[in-house]
Amino acid sequence: MRFLMLLAALAATPAYAFTPTPDWPCIQGRQPHLSLGQVWTGPPPPESARETPEIAALADRVAQRRLPIEEATAAIDAFAQGKDAETLATLMQAIFQRIDTQRSAILGGISRYGHRQVALAERVEARRARMAELEAADPPDFDAIDAEEEALDWDMRVFSDRQQSLTYVCETPVILEQRLFALGRAVAAHLQQ
Repeated sequence: MRFLMLLAALAATPAYAFTPTPDWPCIQGRQPHLSLGQVWTGPPPPESARETPEIAALADRVAQRRLPIEEATAAIDAFAQGKDAETLATLMQAIFQRIDTQRSAILGGISRYGHRQVALAERVEARRARMAELEAADPPDFDAIDAEEEALDWDMRVFSDRQQSLTYVCETPVILEQRLFALGRAVAAHLQQ
């Protein structure tokens, strides 16, 4: 009975959709930081856990996006041989901290990107309004119209090019999340051995 009441309460709770903001141009919602529990099913790292130089070096290496995931997994496999769960949890925490820090920096860059796009869109609208004023003037100043039209064309081109690269920019945090999850699975695979 309690389960049915809980289920009814959850069904009655409104679902909140992501509401985009001017500084967040991506479709995905902005989550500033991840939680280790989202990508790690193993034991929590002990409070007293300290990164050894070996763990720090491995975490630095496998967190690099340019390192293929297969090579990162192989490096984890080589390290994990004969290691206890505490050491593996400490490794996972080190990897998590590095990737979450990278991801947070990228999110900040995406927000700045969004701000610049909003500012550029406002400048395009201002240039269009200025062109309309110049064209409506009697007599029209054709040199000023040509200069404004050239500036408008340039701003539109920059805006359009940046909009086209937005898909790649917005996918970068998702790619990092997928990498973190894959690395978490690679480390956790050695817990059962």
